[in-house]
Amino acid sequence: MRVIPQLLHSLPQVLVDGVTLGAVYATVALGYTMVYGILELINFAHGEIFMSGAFIGTAILIGLNSAGWLGHLPKLLVLLLTLAVAMGLTGLLGMGIERVAYRPLRNAPRLIPLISAIGVSFVLQDVVRFIAEWRTGNYIVTGVTLYGAELNLGSLTVKTNTLIVLGAAVLMMAGLDLFVRRTRWGTAMRAVAQDKDTAALMSINVNRVIALTFFMGSALGGATGVLFAQQYGTIDPYIGFILGLKAFTAAVLGGIGNIRGAMFGGFVLGILEMFASAELGPLTGGVLGAEYKDVFAFLILIAVLLFKPEGLFGQAVKEKV
Repeated sequence: MRVIPQLLHSLPQVLVDGVTLGAVYATVALGYTMVYGILELINFAHGEIFMSGAFIGTAILIGLNSAGWLGHLPKLLVLLLTLAVAMGLTGLLGMGIERVAYRPLRNAPRLIPLISAIGVSFVLQDVVRFIAEWRTGNYIVTGVTLYGAELNLGSLTVKTNTLIVLGAAVLMMAGLDLFVRRTRWGTAMRAVAQDKDTAALMSINVNRVIALTFFMGSALGGATGVLFAQQYGTIDPYIGFILGLKAFTAAVLGGIGNIRGAMFGGFVLGILEMFASAELGPLTGGVLGAEYKDVFAFLILIAVLLFKPEGLFGQAVKEKV
């Protein structure tokens, strides 16, 4: 019976940490769901694009700090510029990957582009690891934290970075949702997602729309990588692998191809994972610890695939014969 008061005592902190982690999952999941919605391709290199954004942002901040400029510039301006540069570079990286690794295989059997995506993922990991070790001597990098303040409210601790991550993630998700639903390019993206051939007959440049989709999804992933590095401090070339799988799980949970579903799935997964991390030990009497939190994500994926493979907000689609 002593477990229940302990759970209630730590619940506010679990919710805050879970929503923050969920915001990261949700924004990364958008990249998966956008690409799948148009190409029906699972871009497994997207986790490494997120990782690349984290390293680009960290490199910028370390460079500014080494040059002595960081203390003389407004922190908000530095953060915004870092996000803008990381979004631009990772967006271009995503477009380059689409052009080189996916477009030539667009009409190939689905397994072939999937293998290509996995290959790109490993290439990015090794390239970033090589650069990090060449520049710093270690592939594990500790970044520069712009905002280190904390607000203590009894048992609840809220970091300034937590508020920044949540605010930036919500703005990016809302902006993407408005773009897809209210703009001409967003309409073109939805048309290509429904039927590429018909969209081409309606004078829509399908290749340009697909390139834009990769750019936007990758830019969101890169910006999320910068926010992740600010929130958690230490990064390495392999952070995108597991996080990417979890973000993909969030996209499947919400309904792969559904933008709002990916957002919802990310927040649900983040909260459940943080709950498992904090409460699994007390609930099982110490038999299972926080290290088993990753199991939650993949149990959810298995359950969704078994009982509702189209996801919570997805629609079942019959295969064409």
